[in-house]
Amino acid sequence: MGIGDFLHNATVQKLAQDALMRMDAETAHRATINALKFGLVPSGAPSPTSLAISFCGLELPNPIGMAPGFDKNAEVFAPLARAGFGFVEVGTVTPRPQKGNPTPRVFRIPDAMGVINRLGFNNEGHQAAFERLKDRTLGEVVGVNIGANKDSEDFVADYIAGVKTFSPLADYLTANISSPNTPGLRNLQAEDALKRLLAALMETRAAQPRQTAILLKIAPDLDEAEMDSVAKTVLKSGIDGLIVSNTTISRDTVAGLENAGETGGLSGRPLFNLATRRLAQMRLRLGPEFPLIGVGGIHSAQSAIAKLEAGANVVQLYSALVYGGLEMVEEIKSGLAQAVIERRLSNVSGLTGVAVKDWAEGRIAI
Repeated sequence: MGIGDFLHNATVQKLAQDALMRMDAETAHRATINALKFGLVPSGAPSPTSLAISFCGLELPNPIGMAPGFDKNAEVFAPLARAGFGFVEVGTVTPRPQKGNPTPRVFRIPDAMGVINRLGFNNEGHQAAFERLKDRTLGEVVGVNIGANKDSEDFVADYIAGVKTFSPLADYLTANISSPNTPGLRNLQAEDALKRLLAALMETRAAQPRQTAILLKIAPDLDEAEMDSVAKTVLKSGIDGLIVSNTTISRDTVAGLENAGETGGLSGRPLFNLATRRLAQMRLRLGPEFPLIGVGGIHSAQSAIAKLEAGANVVQLYSALVYGGLEMVEEIKSGLAQAVIERRLSNVSGLTGVAVKDWAEGRIAI
């Protein structure tokens, strides 16, 4: 590619991003999905070998994942992998289709690179996602984020259904019990409820022909005692990993800004310090070997590096792409590769956990 091609592509991407920002947030999201479907988003560069990493038995080309919420219905996991992501998590999917909460339900906070959503697990249900996933190639690493229908009489039964449906297809499964937009869902993080859920998930998995890794996704709004309880329960359960964290109901970091008063979960850059501190605190509770995905507020190579230093093995992002576009993935990959070189490491895994205590005790923020 010559300099003229590079400048042309950068200009086109900037114009496209400006156009998306002028749209309603959900309309812009649908437009991006369609662009990916029709091949209008350029492919990313091959990942440097220094970024290849193993996670939960999976071989990833790089540690950067697309967080769930973007590809809710498993429509564009392959184009996202081609765009540079090391893995893609689709969903959240529920057993039955549901419309979610009334619109408008997604709100940008542009002054802070933040987003508030109260989508409410809007998705087309298990069967639609299953049909799209069943014919996928072996080239992409795809996780499926499973949830419960809002009107379900038994949330645990919905998670069991998710394990049964997607174990044959998914590279890993995530039990999402931390969305603030389904009433009562976060109650599953309480010790007795969590024990029941995780025991049911393990029993269900044991009965499947394919033993798919199962992770748990928690909220950043847990206090110290709640984190103690979650860590103890997780370590006894036999599940394979933890994702820290989902969106926050806190508004401290965006107080007074446009749309900050909307109800729902806050994500994007304003979530970064809280989610990263919780990540480090869970790393200390779970030990150095337990697999952790760090998510919440990543918006640059520096923030991705910090998330790894705070204890993540791999990371995910989504909300920052609303402001920076998909080209941000390549920028982060480049920054990670450069950090490996500058620190004279052999692999990006050498960044994991080098600043856990500082993050856990609040001595670092960015």
